[in-house]
Amino acid sequence: MKTASERRAVLLRRPVWSWALVDWANSAFATTVMAGFFPVFFKQYWSVGVEVTESTFRLGIANTIASAFIALGAPLLGAVADRAGRRMFLLMLATFLGATMSCGLYWAGQGQWELASALYVLGSLGFWWNSQFSDSLLTDVAEPAEYDFVSAYGYAMGYLGGGVLFIANVLMVTQPAWFGLKDAAEGVRLSFLTVGVWWVLFTVPAMLFVREVRPSVRPTVWRAMVEGVTELRGTLSGLRSHRTLLAFLLAYWFYIDGVNTVIKMAVDYGLSIGLPSDALLKALLLTQFVGFPAALAFGALGRKWGPRTGIFIAIAVYTGATVAASFLRTENDFYVLAVVIGLVQGGIQSLSRSYFGRLVPPGRAGEYFGFYNMMGKFASVLGPLLAGVTALLTRDPRLSILSIAVLFVIGAALLARVPRDAG
Repeated sequence: MKTASERRAVLLRRPVWSWALVDWANSAFATTVMAGFFPVFFKQYWSVGVEVTESTFRLGIANTIASAFIALGAPLLGAVADRAGRRMFLLMLATFLGATMSCGLYWAGQGQWELASALYVLGSLGFWWNSQFSDSLLTDVAEPAEYDFVSAYGYAMGYLGGGVLFIANVLMVTQPAWFGLKDAAEGVRLSFLTVGVWWVLFTVPAMLFVREVRPSVRPTVWRAMVEGVTELRGTLSGLRSHRTLLAFLLAYWFYIDGVNTVIKMAVDYGLSIGLPSDALLKALLLTQFVGFPAALAFGALGRKWGPRTGIFIAIAVYTGATVAASFLRTENDFYVLAVVIGLVQGGIQSLSRSYFGRLVPPGRAGEYFGFYNMMGKFASVLGPLLAGVTALLTRDPRLSILSIAVLFVIGAALLARVPRDAG
């Protein structure tokens, strides 16, 4: 186990902090667009005049479509990237796709929920593919003994970076006159532009300083695609022999779906039960800045007790928070839940990434992290759809948020089947 000074030296290595800045950069989209302004604007501007449960259904469908496309492409993209040694190149393409679509939301007019949904789906593709290739590069910038705290460092930087820009964006919306803007709507639209610029700007260090470990023989892109498909078939059949890895992926499938659904649907839920949008944005800020030290703390917990135990703790907290959310009544209740979620959100993500990194066969990080992202995104097809359909059928948003607890319970039960000393 490394000492504190040795861990600080690792985090100061140029490839490590450059890699962590990818989380700092793309978290702006996760925070300002996915969790913050898009759900608010979608309900109050792009779906103006529509019943709240109908707009919740539309948002759930948009998230489901994005997740389905991501899931279908993730393993093949990962396999091709491994064979061709092009993970950094694909990370750059994903960055520009997501940033461009985020900027495009600026021009989606009032009532144009179809255009806004299309831009959001494409932007989400950029975000999740960007995350996939960033995740797979963990094994290139760190040694196995460093995975827990380097992964936690990345998520902590993500919370901090997303929170810093989100503060500026919230001020643009709540105090538009300070920025020479005519109203809050213009502040929201301009925020989408700032996300795109921020994302590209802070990904530049990774483009310059992160070097992936490439195969000794690099085929052409076409040949890599053919070999990638063949390799993908072999991986699908070979997963049956990697029983521990397969057991973890099945557990991850369910519990990370609950996490992603809470991130995407929390603000929509708050609006649906009548809470003011400014209170919900403040709650998101709380989550971001609580999440920064909490992600680092979970890295320490993973070193001491093991990542599996840390994931169990986070799942238990999420289950309790989801049940409590169905009884939520006031703004203060929402603030408390925001703090509770902030304590575990970064932790469950960072420990899952580092735990999976231990299980991946050497030289196949892109391919296996493609499966890792596929499982999370296929699960994300279920969660938003579950919440959206429950809201539409019952006309009760409280039951829609309560339905997510089932995903955490199933995830915990499956994780219990993963051997304690795996990885």
